[in-house]
Amino acid sequence: MSLTAAGAISEHTVPSEKAFSTDDKSFDGKGDVETATVDADSDSEEGVLSNERDIATHVISVDDDPSLNPWTFRAFFIGLGLSTFGGVLAEIYYFKPQTVLVSLMFIAVVSYILGVFMETFIPRRGLLRYLNPGPFNKKENAFIVIMASASANSALGTEVLAVQRLYYNITPNAGASVFLLFSSQLLGYGIGGMMRSILLYPSKMLYPGVLPLLSMFDALFEGGMAARRKLRVFYIYLFWELFPEWIFPLLTGLSIMCLAVPNNAAVSRVFGGTNGNEGLGLLSFCFDWQYISSGVNPMTIPLKAQFSNFLGYLLCMVVFVAVYYNNIWKAQNFPFLSQLLFYENGTQYDQTLILNANYEVDPTLLAEQGVPYYSSTWIVYLLSSNLGLAATFTHLLLWNWDDMRSAWSWMTLSSIKKTWANFDWKFWQADGMRTQDVDDEDIDPHYKQMLKYPDAPNSWYFVVFLVAFVISLVVLYKTNSTLPWWGFLISLLLATVSILFFCALAAITGLMFIIQPFVQMIGGYLHKGLPVANMYFVLYGYNSVTQANLLLRDLKIAQYAKLPPRAAFTAQILGTLLGAILNFIMMNSIIDNQREILLSVQGTNIWSGQQPQMYNSQAIAWGGLSNELFSAGQRYQWVPWAYVIGLFIPVPFWVIHRYWPKLRADYLYTPIIAYFIGWLCVGINSSILSYFSVAFVSQWWLRRRYPRWFAKYNYIIAAALDGGTQVMVFILSFAVQGAGGTSHLFPAWWGANQGGNYDHCLYLN
Repeated sequence: MSLTAAGAISEHTVPSEKAFSTDDKSFDGKGDVETATVDADSDSEEGVLSNERDIATHVISVDDDPSLNPWTFRAFFIGLGLSTFGGVLAEIYYFKPQTVLVSLMFIAVVSYILGVFMETFIPRRGLLRYLNPGPFNKKENAFIVIMASASANSALGTEVLAVQRLYYNITPNAGASVFLLFSSQLLGYGIGGMMRSILLYPSKMLYPGVLPLLSMFDALFEGGMAARRKLRVFYIYLFWELFPEWIFPLLTGLSIMCLAVPNNAAVSRVFGGTNGNEGLGLLSFCFDWQYISSGVNPMTIPLKAQFSNFLGYLLCMVVFVAVYYNNIWKAQNFPFLSQLLFYENGTQYDQTLILNANYEVDPTLLAEQGVPYYSSTWIVYLLSSNLGLAATFTHLLLWNWDDMRSAWSWMTLSSIKKTWANFDWKFWQADGMRTQDVDDEDIDPHYKQMLKYPDAPNSWYFVVFLVAFVISLVVLYKTNSTLPWWGFLISLLLATVSILFFCALAAITGLMFIIQPFVQMIGGYLHKGLPVANMYFVLYGYNSVTQANLLLRDLKIAQYAKLPPRAAFTAQILGTLLGAILNFIMMNSIIDNQREILLSVQGTNIWSGQQPQMYNSQAIAWGGLSNELFSAGQRYQWVPWAYVIGLFIPVPFWVIHRYWPKLRADYLYTPIIAYFIGWLCVGINSSILSYFSVAFVSQWWLRRRYPRWFAKYNYIIAAALDGGTQVMVFILSFAVQGAGGTSHLFPAWWGANQGGNYDHCLYLN
């Protein structure tokens, strides 16, 4: 995916829980692990975890049972089924007004339920014993989760294809389209897989975001019936989602201000938020979990990280309102929230009128149409994203220098040479994984357990990269992408360098920030006047980084769960290929049935084109009009300058903490604050108050007052809420919301206002 509704923060872009303790010391505001309690059932502070090795060995079980077999019919059957489900659901969510990620914990819960069902009801006699070889085990569950996880992402290539269909009236050949998705999804896999010895095996590479999943695995497979009883909330919420999603949409955002003053435009902009691009959702209360938990589950993020998030949210409302009502960048000529391009008079910009037959910007035609405008709140988002991206470098260098130095010692030239020298060119290696990939003193205890299993050799990942590389070049020239071969090579070089550093930061800190605007800027200045080329440049330069991070994250799941490497490799490749096909089918189906809604500014509560609108407008702006819009002296010159300013944002806070530590400036995570200043630029915003309320209840009240209950149930309930919600959204999308054809909306009544915004605010667009 390109961007989440959080603007630039996804489930990988906020520092995740590194240790699930019963106190509030596991996160120190710097991305470091300070202390965490080993015994989740104790209120004492004895037995603390001081480093990543301690966390990896105490939070997650290190034990391995080699007799557990993941290569079962049951694992493939459920894995392919959930991969189908996840691939379809991810693409549905791509065309929703609020981008929601398919949760790993949701996949784990559903696969566990299905696995136990097959274990219980399929006889073990005769030939049926092959369908039910015994109790459903942890390695089967991990195999299924990794396969479905690889499928349950909307491929960025579908954005390119969707934009071409919606805005260029181009319908690429189906075969070429599918191969485009295959190649763009697998290039990052190949690059990331060949960097495993640097980005996966060392203890420093903790991948804190997967710890809740592995903690849940331990609970499910070691807790017997008690663990299964924890899943009852899954079934409860499965049916609750019927109400806000279909029967009673007012529950998406109950706004007292909108009900009291329904015909006021200012009230709608500030207090409205149940529909896409409606308003800021101030004081609205949401009862729809899919929006509360969109992007990142509030029950899994530490309170200190949430505090920085909250400060950014408050600043976002202030800045958005100030920019709009002071008419900065002629803000009042355009919708308050939008991702589209506009003429100065506020009408939607027709980009086809400035492009020639080769989809290049024609200076003569541009002079006739004029340089387009963005809505001003979208410019604030671009500024805040760039500020946050640059601030991340400085913040990590100042606050996490020891971690960075330790990790980057793995990235020296000698280390890379060592990796290449040990490169295994045998396509099928019979012995186990090689211990020389990692120094003994730094070896991850979980990785050490994996040495007994045959590795998936580097040559496998190299072949994946080589095949994807060749296919990409062929597709680029067969689809008239306008991206030359040398531009493609530069995008891959940029992706490789980004994978090396940004994926290391994600593995250590849990922070994976969005580099798409940066890649778009580079592509724009390399290929001036070529918006379509910019889309393809971003596809290969940015999507490869995302895919590498997903591959490494899933390989860490396999390592923690002791799933053999070749099983993990098989699951990832199958899931990725199946997901790409399903993404393509669903994209075409939704565009065929909802085209007019996807082209509108606000869309509906059910469908929205905000993602392709965003991708298209960015491609036109950076790829076609970078000089006219963003160069020095131009209208939006401060957008690229924000990269420079952002480098200095963390410095004052670091100085304050260094000399006046009692002021607790270390509590502020400046990149997150900067990112979230543009948070509310898109989507449904009525869920924000509920998001922070749930976070406070979970991460402060329950964690501090009821630590044993928190340790036992918090993450199980988080997974069940995600699971129940997403299952029902999947069913409703096809049954009543028109994903596969005609919509069947619930009969109009006061709680399902179908003539405007669901919260009864004034409809502005």
